[in-house]
Amino acid sequence: MSQRSPKAAQRPERPDDGTLAREGLSSGQVSERVELGLTNAQPDTTSRSLWAIIRTHLFTLFNLVLGLCGAVIVMLGRWLDLLFLVAAVSNVVIGFVQEFSAKRQLDKIALLRRDPAAVRRDGEAVKIPLEDIVLDDVLLLSRGDQVPADAQVLESDGLDIDESLLTGENDPVVKQPGDKVFSASSVTSGSGTVRVTAVGGKSHASKLAKEARQFAPIRSELRESLARVVRWLTIALVPIIAVVLNGQMVAAGGWEHAISSGAWEDALVASVSSVASMVPQGLALMTTITFAVAAVKLARQEVLIQEQPAVEVLARVDTVCFDKTGTLTEGGVSFDAARSLAPSTSPSGARTEQGTGAGNGTGAENAATAEVGADAAIPTDAVEPSPEAAAALAWFGADPHANPTAAALAGGFEHPNPQEPVAVLGFSSANRFSGVEFPDSGAWVLGAPEVLLNASEHREAREHAQELAAAGMRTMVLSHAAHLVTEEGGDGTRKRAAQELPADLEPQLLLTFREQVRSDARETLAYFTEQGIDLKVFSGDNPATVAAAAKMAGMDVSQGAVDATQLPEDGEELHRAALEHSVFGRVSPHQKKNMVLGLQESGRVVAMTGDGINDALALKHADLGIAMGNAAPATKAVSRLVLLDGQFSRLPSVLAEGRKIIANIERVTHLFLSKTGFAVFMGVILGVLAWTFPFLPRQYSTADFLMLGAPSFILAMLPNSRRYVSGYLRRALHFSVPSAVIVALSVVGLNLYERTLDPAQSTRAFQTASFLVLVLVGLWILCVGSRPLTKIRLALVVAMYVGLVLVLVVPLSLMYHQFELPHPSLLWASLAVALAGSVLVEINFRVHTRWLRRTQPEAYEAAARAE
Repeated sequence: MSQRSPKAAQRPERPDDGTLAREGLSSGQVSERVELGLTNAQPDTTSRSLWAIIRTHLFTLFNLVLGLCGAVIVMLGRWLDLLFLVAAVSNVVIGFVQEFSAKRQLDKIALLRRDPAAVRRDGEAVKIPLEDIVLDDVLLLSRGDQVPADAQVLESDGLDIDESLLTGENDPVVKQPGDKVFSASSVTSGSGTVRVTAVGGKSHASKLAKEARQFAPIRSELRESLARVVRWLTIALVPIIAVVLNGQMVAAGGWEHAISSGAWEDALVASVSSVASMVPQGLALMTTITFAVAAVKLARQEVLIQEQPAVEVLARVDTVCFDKTGTLTEGGVSFDAARSLAPSTSPSGARTEQGTGAGNGTGAENAATAEVGADAAIPTDAVEPSPEAAAALAWFGADPHANPTAAALAGGFEHPNPQEPVAVLGFSSANRFSGVEFPDSGAWVLGAPEVLLNASEHREAREHAQELAAAGMRTMVLSHAAHLVTEEGGDGTRKRAAQELPADLEPQLLLTFREQVRSDARETLAYFTEQGIDLKVFSGDNPATVAAAAKMAGMDVSQGAVDATQLPEDGEELHRAALEHSVFGRVSPHQKKNMVLGLQESGRVVAMTGDGINDALALKHADLGIAMGNAAPATKAVSRLVLLDGQFSRLPSVLAEGRKIIANIERVTHLFLSKTGFAVFMGVILGVLAWTFPFLPRQYSTADFLMLGAPSFILAMLPNSRRYVSGYLRRALHFSVPSAVIVALSVVGLNLYERTLDPAQSTRAFQTASFLVLVLVGLWILCVGSRPLTKIRLALVVAMYVGLVLVLVVPLSLMYHQFELPHPSLLWASLAVALAGSVLVEINFRVHTRWLRRTQPEAYEAAARAE
């Protein structure tokens, strides 16, 4: 990329537009601009470097703590006690891969094709690479070209620009000298010369791409809640480590004795076991694995999850925003009907049918909005065209050069006039009409009502066309004349038609066209409405057209469509409109983004779907960006979720998967936070009392597996249709903290009994008794946390009890864990303490259930309905 010199702020002298149009820039002028850094080289930086990603995931306090614990174990040669590091390493690897993948997607964002650009320099037309364009270069544009830089029109010969990717507006825009054209727009017809006014990072496309490339992590309540727990533990962990280490050294006879006798090794291992158990790396790993499994499952349904938490976010969404073109609709129009020029009249001999369609209404709730309704009946009649008119309409529909609206006529008229046309008048967006002349039926002209019904005698027909347009339909007029106006030229067999309307032109019919709403849109939107999700449409198209398409898709458009050109780009007024209204037209890309941000500031969880570049910023800033399968590459890159086959009907299954994840993760969070809590309480209490921590790392890892590891993985995969209710961390802590206290007091209570009343015959026997208490009370937490106990959940709990028995009786397990069964009195005491602890857990569960019913009835009812 070219580096801008200190002179880059200077602007070189610009030749006058007339000279530029004829000659372009000279070689010297080009060199001057290159020296000043005024070239079209595109910025290619993102907000996250590879080193930044590595640093984020590797250098955390928890990883430091676990890394130091692992280093101690390795230094002491206790390799079998390193199992606690598996989850930590997995978290780092998965997190790095996920974010690096997102970085690669963002780096690929480019709104401009790499085709060479045609410019005029030194009076000659030449082609140059995109990045070699300089400020004030004269670009030569023709049909099919993409505009490579922002520019101003110098000359126009029917220059039509498609800005739909940038603005969402379907219809090409006619450009005249002095008009602006933006980079990444395309030429649909005509030609012209334009002067470059902005290059490189200052161009419209580059600004959009730069903002789209910025890295922004997805807002996941599961991960944010876990991060909150991590922050709390981070604050507490440093003093806790000091208390635990000092307690274990004192328990070994004091620092001096432990160091001199070598007992420090066992004390250090006990400290590692205590501290490592406090880090909830298992919950983070379980969340990541659950997201990954959901992503694989949804990929089989043609849904690509680009960031794993996207599935969970959809389960929390309460507002879904749609673009219209290419999202709510198929992106084209379909022929609706041929209609009479006036609502209550029809041409002589034509068969008349009562027309149907979207209606019209107006409102003025907000002085800054212009609302177009879609509820009043359309006052018009459908008619059957004469055979000659039908043949002409079929010819327009079959014309390979027809614009998209005229091409839609092929769906209604299948038999073109078989005769060779005498003359053909090509369509021009500047004139807004096209025509054809046949030897048997004369000339037929197809065009816009404002052009063909401009005469005063056609006032009634013009008003009728305006009513149809206000109802959301596209309208065209078919007119007839004896001959087209011709001029000198032609190819010998066909006259050359002039861009001029015949003097004897008479309107014959109005033609209406409708948006092609996606076949599955109505069903999907109805599903979201049933789920209590607010629906909104943000489109760059005509407000009436947007309202009609939204109504056809089943949305409530009784308030009409707001014309966003009457709203500011940002601010309170825009945000209030986004909250109060549902359908918007003429929305700019930055308005879309700011409306999404306004909804979020009001506490909404927002999903945005789209397919164009004009949707990219809104998709990026939404809680969940959803791109259609045919979306622009830049739009797909910033989205979190892509519907590969473009089917809306996929979204309910994604919502169901997200609900399963967030409901099941809430269930297992009860278990993991109980585990983290009792590890902290037990470590601190034993450290303060200077009692030996009663578990080796390998023993604690197995207890963790029986109480949490295996059951939580299975529980997270089971079906769960419970509707999401916010505040899951508060609910989890209300159950987990008392449960953690119960487990810690059970283990400490056994320690007190063993020390004062019934000493164990060996350290291994004491560790075995403590292991038995820990796992039995922990399994009862699993039992109450799995309720209601379906067959699968009951089988899971029973399997864990069986696993506990096997761990304590299989010789190989006894050798690996260094277990030794305690003498009978201590064994019975262990069972009694475990039973008391389990009873207290049961009481805590019932108290928690009553609290939930009283303070969070919505969450209680959602759980009850799901079960």
